[in-house]
Amino acid sequence: MTTSLAAAALRLAPAAAAGQPAGAIDTPALVLDLDVFERNLERMQQAADRAGVKLRPHAKAHKTPAIALAQIARGAVGICCQKVSEALPFVQAGVTDIHISNEIAGPAKAALLARLARHARMSVCVDDARQVAELAAAAAQAGSAIGVFVEIDIGQGRCGVADAGAALDLVRAIQAHAPLAFRGLQAYQGGMQHVREYAARKRAAAEAASRAAAVVAALAEAGVACETVTGGGSGSVEFDLAGGVYTELQPGSYVFMDGDYGRNEYRGEPRFAHSLFIASTVMSVAGADGAAPRVVVDAGLKSMAVDSGLPQVWGPQGRSATLDYVAANDEHGIVEPRAGAGAAALPELGSQLLLVPGHCDPTLNLYDDIVCIRGQAVAGVWPVAARGLSR
Repeated sequence: MTTSLAAAALRLAPAAAAGQPAGAIDTPALVLDLDVFERNLERMQQAADRAGVKLRPHAKAHKTPAIALAQIARGAVGICCQKVSEALPFVQAGVTDIHISNEIAGPAKAALLARLARHARMSVCVDDARQVAELAAAAAQAGSAIGVFVEIDIGQGRCGVADAGAALDLVRAIQAHAPLAFRGLQAYQGGMQHVREYAARKRAAAEAASRAAAVVAALAEAGVACETVTGGGSGSVEFDLAGGVYTELQPGSYVFMDGDYGRNEYRGEPRFAHSLFIASTVMSVAGADGAAPRVVVDAGLKSMAVDSGLPQVWGPQGRSATLDYVAANDEHGIVEPRAGAGAAALPELGSQLLLVPGHCDPTLNLYDDIVCIRGQAVAGVWPVAARGLSR
């Protein structure tokens, strides 16, 4: 065998190819239902347009340039990334407006951001004057300009300054450096995104927006206009759009609607549906006739994040009424019949099961590709190009 033939024989083939039936996807694999995905994109963009609010979706949810470009094509002004390195493949793919919705520390990260700012409109958050000085030095060295947002803490209890006085001090520090431009405020409250009860989540969103509005007003009194107030997420978007405080929203998971977001109570618009699944295969039915009927699928802990719970088994009509994914091991998942369903509900050896992951963001970070389907056919494969870029 020649060297080239040997190399081809030892190379892992893609999980799927365009034109194949969806049932032929090699598993475990990430699967995106393009029809549902595209409806989610359009509903979010239309809602933002109606409200007169800019949409800057968060790419940390998907890490996939093809998705970012699809959002921008529908009207998004750019994207967010959470790490500087995560932005690299998006710039390479032609995304020209990226906000790092996080603070950074260290000269290496500042230098990378400043280099990227020579190729795209880049911005970043600060909550300390030392970050400002480091960014200014890196931008001056690279000959670039960086937009800077002051992050304020509106209830998350994580990053961000506590009050308007501290925010104003940072604005003055930014304005003292020519390579930097003050762009506005970042105001994000991540915890409320996962408040299940609708009314409680609405109250939390109103409180967060009120805190942000107070800082905007105080800065205005000091002669500082906040052109942009950016933040919000998939769980609060309905309230953020109507609140009159945010000029730009950063939802990310709405493109997929993972299991965690699916457990929230929703009443208004926009409404989103599950589009992302993990395709798995029944690899063992040894226990199907035993005292505890079960089957084993080939998607376990190395195929999904379980910090937000185990995945849900999905069927043609939505969440399965008869099967539950009950345990995840490294390479195995245990699926059992729901009470009353019995062993007859279990799928056969070799059957494909679709699972809704509990948390899309870290699940995406486990895969090289997303297999895109329309109906029951594979439409294409998208690289998860920012996978692993967490520096």
